[in-house]
Amino acid sequence: MPVFKKSSRGDPGNYRPVSLTSVPSKVVETIIKNRIFRHIDEHNLLGNSQHGFCKEKSCLTNLLEFIEGVNKHVGKGDPVDIVYLDFQKAFDKVLHQGLLSKVSSHGIRGKVLSWIGNWLKDRKQRVGTNGQFSEWREVNSGVSQGSVVGPVLFNIFINDLEKGVNSEVAKFADDTKLHKIVKSQADCEELQKDLSKLGDWATKWQMKFNVDKFKVMHIGKHNPNYTYKMMGFQLAVTTQERDLGVISRT
Repeated sequence: MPVFKKSSRGDPGNYRPVSLTSVPSKVVETIIKNRIFRHIDEHNLLGNSQHGFCKEKSCLTNLLEFIEGVNKHVGKGDPVDIVYLDFQKAFDKVLHQGLLSKVSSHGIRGKVLSWIGNWLKDRKQRVGTNGQFSEWREVNSGVSQGSVVGPVLFNIFINDLEKGVNSEVAKFADDTKLHKIVKSQADCEELQKDLSKLGDWATKWQMKFNVDKFKVMHIGKHNPNYTYKMMGFQLAVTTQERDLGVISRT
């Protein structure tokens, strides 16, 4: 079922596809999800930057930790730059073979890995609204939004997003932002390198960024107001941004 997100209701791209799955499927998925969660918790496999679909974490913990980190630096008189990222239909772009390789690298193998592979393949979906339905279409990528096991699989897929990145990163599922102290031109260039690394990750795993929706916020006195780029696109600067439902201002 298409669920409206934001902006114009006349644009099909502004709707989120939420899958309606059967009760038996949800029961089995819950069993698999709980097993994966136990494995991840026991071996501490998920990065601390992820707050989405995690035990004892939420939008609130994401915002509190991120805002506290920024305010701590600004309170000391250090200028900070924040970059808000935007993925293009992240849940729907997940490569199945790439996901399975990452699941395996997290130590999830055997029958559970085999079940996940079977759960991903041979999928079809159609759109239904007001009693009208589209034709069935094959689904060759992505994890189903509205499924039980989909979110934890997505967290595994995106777990290494910030590998090699020096800036502070905070994630809530695919909602990602990063910040860094920028006292000098060199600091700004380091943040630019981090953005390039994120772009390389997206290219490698065939995830797409909505670069035109990226936002940069310059905070603090004596901020260099550096111009950042991503994949050749100059990032827009803003003085306020809605982040997980909360508006932040400079």
